[in-house]
Amino acid sequence: MIDNKLKDKDGFETMYLNMGPQHPSTHGVLRLGLVLDGEVIVSAEPDIGYLHRGMEKLAEHRTYQANIAMSDRFDYVTSMNNNFVVALAIEKLLGVEIPKRAHYLRILMAELNRVVNHILLFGFFAMDLGATTALIFGFREREEVLDLFESVTGARLTYNYFRVGGVARDLPEDFIQKTGAFIKLMRKRIKDYDDLVTNNVIFRDRSVGIGKISKEDILAYSLSGPVMRASGIKYDIRKDDTYSVYKEFDFNIPTREDGDCFDRYLLRMLELRESLKIIEQVLVKLEPGEIMAKVPKVIKPPAGEAYIRTESPKGELSVYLVSDGTVNPYRFHLRAPSFINLQILQKILPGVKVADVIAILGSIDIVLGEVDR
Repeated sequence: MIDNKLKDKDGFETMYLNMGPQHPSTHGVLRLGLVLDGEVIVSAEPDIGYLHRGMEKLAEHRTYQANIAMSDRFDYVTSMNNNFVVALAIEKLLGVEIPKRAHYLRILMAELNRVVNHILLFGFFAMDLGATTALIFGFREREEVLDLFESVTGARLTYNYFRVGGVARDLPEDFIQKTGAFIKLMRKRIKDYDDLVTNNVIFRDRSVGIGKISKEDILAYSLSGPVMRASGIKYDIRKDDTYSVYKEFDFNIPTREDGDCFDRYLLRMLELRESLKIIEQVLVKLEPGEIMAKVPKVIKPPAGEAYIRTESPKGELSVYLVSDGTVNPYRFHLRAPSFINLQILQKILPGVKVADVIAILGSIDIVLGEVDR
């Protein structure tokens, strides 16, 4: 616990401030215990667990396919990416090779969900700093993608689309045409985003030079994803430890060097453009074919273990899965990027002003469902 009787440099008592767990800008039920010297933070302690549901333990009492459905609830903003990693881990245990079309459909959905995540980051991060219009813009484009997801899965948030051996159903007839139209629209809207926020002098004043994270701290705290790449470390699991058929696609790994709030924001905007490139390539490569491999009706992998790493929109999302030969996993563990990336707050918040806490937290991009599980 933080000592709320810390003295400042002049010997005066500091003030202890609870930020959350109901604060609207903590992006969920996160509590930050802050010790303040005036407006300046002396020490900070993230307090998590308010949303803990024991999901990893629950997984040991559910079938393998049911755990794919439950994974929707980890990071509920990027449900497709959660489905992806759990399905890959189960298939590794089973030794199943899925059809090529199923690979393409999975990557299509995962990259569309990455677009949704980064659109929401744009809207919520800007809103945290006072730019309400940005959130309206972000939700407008998000609705376009959710319409696409709904046409395939019947759902708009928790999709349960992936299956052990492939995907639940094929695309509707007009899906490719509508996705192509969305890509054209999104490229035009990104320019609007830049005009409204990226080049806005007030937004830059609130984000440039704020909350810098060094390369050394990135490595020491095992941070990953956009937070890592914004500090100049060029590493993306889709390319550097590739999975599925990502190696077939041509895309860049953007990086920035300053590691501040602005670079973390800008990196997401650059990644959004790369995801649109991947989606375009998937639409070209899609050919008719099977969407499911032949797998048993009752999934019962042989005894063994599997570890799968993926690049979710927030960072490295990995699953460690142990089978004892029964219909339920013996052990299920999730390596969640939101949980790992959140740790850095204790290092970088001391010395900054209270108003900058919101900018720093928003730029890290966390979802408490994934932190607490």
